[in-house]
Amino acid sequence: MRIKNYMVKIAFLDEYSLGDMDLSPIKELGEYVGYDRTSKEQVMEHCKGAEVVICNKTVLRAETLRALPDLRFVAIAATGMNNVDLDVAAELGIGVKNVAGYSTSSVAEATINFALSLFKNTKYFDDYFKNGAYAATDDIFHFGRPVRQLRGSKWGIIGMGAIGREVARLASAFGCEVAYTSTSGAVRKEEYPQMSLEELLGWADIVSVHCPLTPATKGLIGEKELCMMKPTSVIINVARGGIIDEAALAQALNDKVIAGAGLDVFSREPLHSSPLYDLTDKYSLVASPHTAWAADVARKVLIERIAENIREYLNNRH
Repeated sequence: MRIKNYMVKIAFLDEYSLGDMDLSPIKELGEYVGYDRTSKEQVMEHCKGAEVVICNKTVLRAETLRALPDLRFVAIAATGMNNVDLDVAAELGIGVKNVAGYSTSSVAEATINFALSLFKNTKYFDDYFKNGAYAATDDIFHFGRPVRQLRGSKWGIIGMGAIGREVARLASAFGCEVAYTSTSGAVRKEEYPQMSLEELLGWADIVSVHCPLTPATKGLIGEKELCMMKPTSVIINVARGGIIDEAALAQALNDKVIAGAGLDVFSREPLHSSPLYDLTDKYSLVASPHTAWAADVARKVLIERIAENIREYLNNRH
């Protein structure tokens, strides 16, 4: 399909969010300018004159959109769209399009990795080896932490969307018994049994969160819900940080209400201060800085989809 005009100005406000990936599929679509990062004070300057703006987490507020007469299309380099004032964009005739489904496998694999790391106590045993403790002993084996297997465990999924289904498939392949709960209240035909949240929390050995952050799911897992879980259970959140009350989670880990947690998302990102940094048992938490989505293949697909979205806009603009 031929693009009607290649010389449109395209500005990418936060290139760093895609790491060191090749952006040529986007750059070839017009007069491209990229910025590693864009502070809120730089947004107007970096967007000036651009007809197409690409952003991942950079915020485009109502007043910013109103002050950019050349802006006609925003390509969001992510699935979430809460960084753009969609109502004002629609009012001004500015198209906005995100990318969905590019990181399903990456996030699902990260979820399994969290479960394995927690069940196998990978961090502890890696430290035991690297800090010289293994070299200093005469013992071949060391049983300083429990080592558990996934097979035979009960895996509860909160949110059975595309990622939840892929996690269910992988967990089943590991020999887990899988059930789920719906945060939307929808009842669908799934191959796994559906439970209430309360029933799921008390049943599962592993709970993984895959639902969107909405007013209904904000703080969905707090002190009361954590106390419903088994003391040997773990919880994993690769969805959105605000779904789990982090202070309540830290207290639950310190009090051994649950055995562990795996977190890739946080209530504030980056997380500058939190009780999660001061846990009594540092090995009860495995964390990553919002990278569950970021497998190189997933980012390559994301770039291709961003280019497709811009190409579609260019071919259909008047």
